[in-house]
Order: sequence, then structure tokens, then C-alpha cells
Amino acid sequence: MGLVGPGFIAPHHIEAVRRLGDVDVIAIAGSSLASAQSKARAWHIERAYGRFEELLQDPDIDVIHNTTPNHMHFPVTDAALRAGKHVIADKPLARTREESRRLRDAARSAGLANVVTFNYRGNPMVQQARSMIASGAAGDVSFIHGCYLQDWLTDASVYSWRMDPAKGGTSSALADIGSHWCDLAEHVSGLRIEAVLADLSTVVPVRHATDKSVDAFGQGKPEDRKAVRVATEDVASVLLRFTNGAKGSFCVGQVLPGHKNDLQLEICGRQLSLRWHQERQSELWIGAQNQPNRTMTQDPAGASEDARRYTRLPAGHQQGWSDAFANLIADAYEWIRRGGGDSARPPALPTFEDGYRSSCLIDAMVASHAAGGIWSTVE
Repeated sequence: MGLVGPGFIAPHHIEAVRRLGDVDVIAIAGSSLASAQSKARAWHIERAYGRFEELLQDPDIDVIHNTTPNHMHFPVTDAALRAGKHVIADKPLARTREESRRLRDAARSAGLANVVTFNYRGNPMVQQARSMIASGAAGDVSFIHGCYLQDWLTDASVYSWRMDPAKGGTSSALADIGSHWCDLAEHVSGLRIEAVLADLSTVVPVRHATDKSVDAFGQGKPEDRKAVRVATEDVASVLLRFTNGAKGSFCVGQVLPGHKNDLQLEICGRQLSLRWHQERQSELWIGAQNQPNRTMTQDPAGASEDARRYTRLPAGHQQGWSDAFANLIADAYEWIRRGGGDSARPPALPTFEDGYRSSCLIDAMVASHAAGGIWSTVE
């Protein structure tokens, strides 16, 4: 495999691939040859390229991992597909719905494996909840709610390309972390969000940036700062309507002190409620009306077949974020080894179709807010 964009998330891709044991990480491409060479030395990678086009011409590479900033997602992925490479791309699939649709269609036409890293699907307790709902154990779903809260943007001196519409797109917090929540809600429940009503706000409208914006979770240096007005949201609340008549709501925020990676999803059926909290990700809370509530912990002995697939350790041994990410990457390469055809795809693996779906959802939320807070149908 070869990787384009050696930033914050790149080493997690490389580690997950190297866990497989039979995939060689042979090349990376960065924004310059010097930066790519520096990262190649640090990560013990053989080849470095200063332009992604050069990496795509390397005949030894079968799979491209696209970990670039959002504005580079479309050109890199589009070129990789045209070069006949399988692609594993970070979300969002592209900055706009139209770009996402074009990439989905291109991957379909090429018959290549195409994966978007909605990595929380790789957690065994997420798959346990999904299995329980699919089996009918929770009953008909009536309400879905939750949140995804962070605090890395609380300080006005922190600025990232994610807040620049030219690089990050028209949405910031919803596209960055709300997309994960919506993907989980639909994946676990088996339902689709059909309409949204969104209220977006920018708590920190002016930030103080250096000439070079920092990576996610980074801090800029105090000298040579300039004021930058931020137009995209850092907090949002959304009401939801689902295809079976169920209702729901969720909120996101990245300026909320004390919330590090606080992703929570609860799905309430007529028989049971199921809640998963990313910061306690080896547990699944199960609520009932006529019997004691309980917490199911990660244990292959009592898990569904789908959950056991992603359980790497015995009961009492904690799995974490990187393990769920590695599960996603393992599924991706299983699909690639089988040729990338639709029938060979592991069932929980998110594809460019899911990336396009996410773009449609975020577009509907932005449109709802722009229209003054009205219900907007998801196309």
C-alpha cells in the first residue's frame, strides 16, 4: 500500500495495516518531497514522493490510503481510481455532495474496493447492539438520540484548516464528528434518517491563527498571529425523523471543556434500550422496563457472531480506539483480497456509498439551518 497525506491520522492507518502482517507499506506522498522524506524515515517506509501523482504511478502499489485534508480528498481519490488502485479514504469522502457522488459512481464503474473510515463500526459492542436490534430483541425502534462532544477548539488561539470552507467545506463540527454519529445511528439501527431540523452556531467566531494552520488537536505558536473570522459551526443541535416513523435528536460540539471524545449513541426500542459510549467502549448498557438494567461487557463467550468477529481479546482485556480502527482496515483488506466485488464485501464495512450518504445528510442539515430552522428532506 501507499499513503497520501502523512498528517494526524496517517500513523494510525500505517499501524493498522502493519498489524495484518501480509501487507507492505512501501510509499508515502506529502505536500513536499522534504516532508515526505522526513515522515518516511520516522515510519520506516522505503519510498517518499513530493507529489501524489508520482506515488500513483508506482506499479508496486495496489492500495491507496487517502489521509489528506478535506479539499484534497476528491482529486487524490479520483486519480487513484483512474489509476486502477483500491482506495481507503478518510471521511468526509469529499467536500461536496456532488464530488462524493462522482467518487461513488467512479468506484462502482471501476469495480474496485472503496472504503470510507467510519471506524467506530469496528467496535465489537457496536456490532453487538446492531445484532440485537436486527434480531428483534430490542423491539421496534421508536427513538434514537445521543451526542458527539469535544473540547479541542475551546481555546480561540487554536485554528485548523477544518474551519476554512475552502479546505474543510461548508460544515465543520457536523462534517467532522456529526458524520460519525449519523453513520453509527443508521448502521446500528438499520434505519435511515429521512428529514432533519438543524440549529447551528459558532461559539468562537474569531480565532487567532498563525500563517500555518495546525493539525487537529494541535496548538499554534503565539507569535505572528492574525485574527481569522470563522463562518462554520462549532456547535449544533439536530432533530431527526427516521424511515419507520421513529424520532431522534443529537448534538455536536468541539468547544465544550472536559469533553475529549464523548461519542454516545442510544437506541430505544419497545422492549429494550441500548446505549454505547465511546469513552467506555467495552460496555453496552441495556435498559428494560420490567427487569433490572444491566451492562454487558466485551466477552466473546456471550457475544453475537458479528461482535465476536471484532473481539480481539478475551473477557476482561480492554480493547480501544485503535483496535476498532484495525478491525475496519482488516475488513477492507479482506475485501481487496477477494477482488473488491460487491458480493465479497464484509457486511459492516463502510463504502463510498456510505460516504455519499453522509454528504447528503450534512447538506440537509446545513440547508435546514440556512432556511431558518425548518425541516429539510435528505436527498
